[in-house]
Formats: sequence, C-alpha cells, structure tokens
Amino acid sequence: MARLPRLTVTGYPHHVILRGNNRQDIFRNTADYQRMLDLLFEHSRAHKVDIHAYVLMGNHLHLLLTPQEDQGLPKMMQAVGRSYVQVFNKVHARTGTLWEGRYRSTLIQTDRYLLACMAYIDLNPVRAHMVAQPEDYVWSSYGHYAGHRIDRLIMPHALVWGLGNTPFAREAAYAELVHAGISADQQGALTDAALSGWALGDERFVADLQTQTERRLVKTKAGRPFSKVNKPVPN
Repeated sequence: MARLPRLTVTGYPHHVILRGNNRQDIFRNTADYQRMLDLLFEHSRAHKVDIHAYVLMGNHLHLLLTPQEDQGLPKMMQAVGRSYVQVFNKVHARTGTLWEGRYRSTLIQTDRYLLACMAYIDLNPVRAHMVAQPEDYVWSSYGHYAGHRIDRLIMPHALVWGLGNTPFAREAAYAELVHAGISADQQGALTDAALSGWALGDERFVADLQTQTERRLVKTKAGRPFSKVNKPVPN
C-alpha cells in the first residue's frame, strides 16, 4: 500500500513527533538541546509557523504548532532536521542518519484537543520518570505557561488566553490543568493519531476539514472506498 502524504492544512493545530533512528539519543548534552531550540526558533519564524508547545526528550521531540503559510510546516521541519544533523554529526564525530525517517504529524480539533495536547506534551518527562513534576524539566514549554520563565520560541494559541483574565490567572489555570493530567483515552488518542497521521476530532471537524484537502483523514473500513466530501454550495 502506498504511503499517505503528510496531512498539513494551514491555520490548524498540528501535533508533530520526530524520533531518533533506532531510538538513539538525539540530544547528548545541554548544547544539543539549546541548538535545537535555536533552530526551531529561527526556522519557525522564517516559515511562518507558530509553535504553541514543545518538549525535547532524549531520543525524540514533540511539537504543537500551527502553520500560517502553505508548505510552512514541511519546510520548517526539513530545515531544522538537516541543520541539526550537520552540526550534531560534526560535534559528536559521527556520520549517517539521525532521524527515524520522516516526522509524524496529525491535525487536532482545537476546542476538543488543543489544551489536552499541550498537557500531554508537557507531561512527557513525568510519564518517562525523568522528573517528578513538569516544572522540574527545563526542555519543555511548561515553564513558560506556568510563569517560571519567558520562552521566546512560544507563540500562545488564542485558546490559552481564555484560561484567565490576567497572566497570573492563566498561569495558575494552566499549571492546574497540567497537574490534573489527561485521561488514558486522551493520551492514547493523541499518540495514535500522531503516529498514524489520521486527523483527531469529532465527525463534524473531520467533515469540515475534508473540504480543504484531497488527502484521506480517517481510516476507512474494509471494503469502503474513500471519497472526498464536496464543499457545500452556498444558498
């Protein structure tokens, strides 16, 4: 079966996962982590991609972002991936590939999954037993949203402003949201959607989204051919 093209639609939040080949570490020291953040900042701005949340783990990374221009996301990821590997190989005296093929990504429904995805991302180090609390991990967006530091990489999504009327209220609300955690069903849905490339949302979200892309958005049942939903005709 032919591999589906990546699902990318301008103006929608995307959950992106980039993994090291054979689960090898892609960050070996502090300089590596900082280099990745610098490259993400440079190329997200160059290609008009808003990064809402991130976490850099030992052998992979997660991003929650919204591309504002067509092809902005793939161009950003290509530039970041190539630039990072060139320096990583030189610094660590190695050759060959670093990444596990292409990055994985999916679109998520904003009102249903965006805040859950942010919490999912910021809780990664806790789930991996790297730290006891999300605030103990430096290489994630949690510190920015919880008010511990200002992170120049972060472009908050409009939904975040609805968490409170003041910065303090928003920070407290976000910290409470993350510490409350997400359900096992949400965690599984976010992981599966990103790895499979299927859109994550309710039926109406998927139907509306399908009018903007020829690419199949959900897994079809056996024996049912895919057909694109036509755009509605204005009354």
